[in-house]
Amino acid sequence: MMQVRTAIACMLSMVSAAAQVGRNKQSNETPTFQSTTQLVNETVTVKDKDGKPVTGLTARDFTLTEDGAVQEIRFFEHQQLEESPAQAPIPESQRPTLLPRLTRTQIAPEAVGEVKYRDRRLLALYFDLTAMPLPDQLRAYEAAKKFIRTQMTAADLVAVMAFQSGSVQVLQDFTPDRAQLLSVIETMIVGEDEYAPVDETAKADSGAAFGQNDSEFNIFFTDRQLSALQTAAVMLGRLNEKKSLIYFASGLRLNGTNNQAQLHATINAAIRAGVSFWPVDARGLVAQAPMGDATRGSPGGRSMYTGEAAGAVSASLQRSQDTLWTLGADTGGKALLDYNDLSQGIVEAQKATSSYYILGYYTTNQNPDGKFRKIQITLANGLKATLEYRKGYFAKKEFTRFSTAGKERQLEDALMLGDPVTDLTIAMEIGYFQLNRAEYFVPVAVKIPGSELALARRRGAGRTLIDFLGEVRDEFGTTVTNVRDKVDIKLTGATVAELARRPIEYDTGFTLLPGRYKIKFLARDSVTGRMGTFEMPFYVPNLNKEIQRTAISSVVLSSQRTDLREALYNAKDKGQQAMLANPLVLDGQKLIPSVTRVFSRSKDLYVYLQAYQQGEDAAQPFQAYVTMYRGQAKALETAPVVAAEAIANRLRTVPVRFSVPLTELAPGEYVCQVTVVDAARRKTAYWRAPVMVIP
Repeated sequence: MMQVRTAIACMLSMVSAAAQVGRNKQSNETPTFQSTTQLVNETVTVKDKDGKPVTGLTARDFTLTEDGAVQEIRFFEHQQLEESPAQAPIPESQRPTLLPRLTRTQIAPEAVGEVKYRDRRLLALYFDLTAMPLPDQLRAYEAAKKFIRTQMTAADLVAVMAFQSGSVQVLQDFTPDRAQLLSVIETMIVGEDEYAPVDETAKADSGAAFGQNDSEFNIFFTDRQLSALQTAAVMLGRLNEKKSLIYFASGLRLNGTNNQAQLHATINAAIRAGVSFWPVDARGLVAQAPMGDATRGSPGGRSMYTGEAAGAVSASLQRSQDTLWTLGADTGGKALLDYNDLSQGIVEAQKATSSYYILGYYTTNQNPDGKFRKIQITLANGLKATLEYRKGYFAKKEFTRFSTAGKERQLEDALMLGDPVTDLTIAMEIGYFQLNRAEYFVPVAVKIPGSELALARRRGAGRTLIDFLGEVRDEFGTTVTNVRDKVDIKLTGATVAELARRPIEYDTGFTLLPGRYKIKFLARDSVTGRMGTFEMPFYVPNLNKEIQRTAISSVVLSSQRTDLREALYNAKDKGQQAMLANPLVLDGQKLIPSVTRVFSRSKDLYVYLQAYQQGEDAAQPFQAYVTMYRGQAKALETAPVVAAEAIANRLRTVPVRFSVPLTELAPGEYVCQVTVVDAARRKTAYWRAPVMVIP
């Protein structure tokens, strides 16, 4: 396999916590020795053969090992949750007294070894207002009020959290006060979380390698929602008791711009914090007609009769629920899907938490290597019972200052971590373009907000140093190819200001055979040592087997073309020839993929793809056009563009490129559809993706 590298501007950074223990040794001073210990808490549910909680056990009745090494139980507590009935219902006619709304309340922490909420059940209601339309928000609020009014027991303590305006807000700490909780729910204004307005000054594009305003990372980016969930789990991790987070959302779908590493990091953070996720699909029971309801027109085409269109509708709904199911199953919770009584999701979390034991120990393995520690808990003295507990955790990873060789080892270690470092926001787009009958060029575009980069001042100029490491593995886990790069980005006074609010990109590429792969990228800001990770699966199809439809490459959407000589970072001699082989380089201009697919009305939308006519003596012209849908209505459709100029190869490759003015479109969410028609062979191809138009 050949690796092709075309770096045009760069960024991918990673955040990593760095801990340094310093010692000053002087002849007249007494040496100071420092050590650290880590307290690990385990919540254990013990049930007999009838499924009833077993009480009366002591620390001596448990044996706990970590990676096979016996650990001394230093902290022991039994949480006795009485199966008390629901409290007297609060009539719906009794309206709660609206109290002044609290913002940014904090979850009150506990000291090490302290049990603040003894014999209480902790339920956190978490509303993801960025992932729910207004009707779903209303249903979620009503479900919460129903539970508080009629189903909350004396053992329950409820907190209210919301993800809105780009941050996680604790609206109410854990409390048994039902009137207070109802007041908080009532004062949550439906629809208040709108997209942040875009700074008009961000329209100027004075930096060749800069994209649009950093606000594009808040749109179509599931990483933000998963990162917010991780933040909520860390907040709840301040408490030693068992916690349940009921997550209200309208599905959560991972797509090409989303980071699988962030999903893993969120789940691992919840496990470490002792938090179980209980996702609730606020859409309730969804009944969809196979071809869509009467609010949308017929999709037309062959897919109507083959079942492909109906399958796509069903698959889209299922994918939006798969992530919710994963969050619940991997953290000890359960997702409530396709059910109209949303309060049942809270009740299931309530019933799942019965009496349990808290076992705390100081791990004997103090090595901060970030590796998984396997935990096994058994009952001593021949006691027979069923134990439920977390089976292990990822240790913390500390990255300190290293020598040159140590820094390389740092990146390699981070690449192998099962608990990814995801403190830096990263977006990635992967495409494919057929080179010959066997090989495909796979361009990789990575984008991060420039505001997350550190600048080191050298001789009066700004400079950002980035190290990154990446690898591609096939479906069998074998490393197919990798990339290692070090980029020194020099910035002038003008571009330093732009970097504070605009993202920059790094581009590279690989040559691969058709198949399924997984890519993992690591980046490190060498100035601060902060690191980030991006991981996602991708698929390179075999276009030689495409018979029914026109064979086309992936479609690249962009709003920016850059002269190679003006790029923020240019690959030097070793990459110039490879850059010329990149299909995105045309006539000395580099097409910068959008990645986040957020476009300004003040700029044209550039569309580029390749169409293939293998086995033909001569290439026939293609016709292509773009359609923008707003909901179910057609908002824009371009005139057909005829592409007839073919590349001299056996594939009869015909590049298709055109620009689309967006000035007539109102800001908002659209679906962009690209249609390619091969009239000579009576074949078509369609490509669709969500996009966002901003002022």
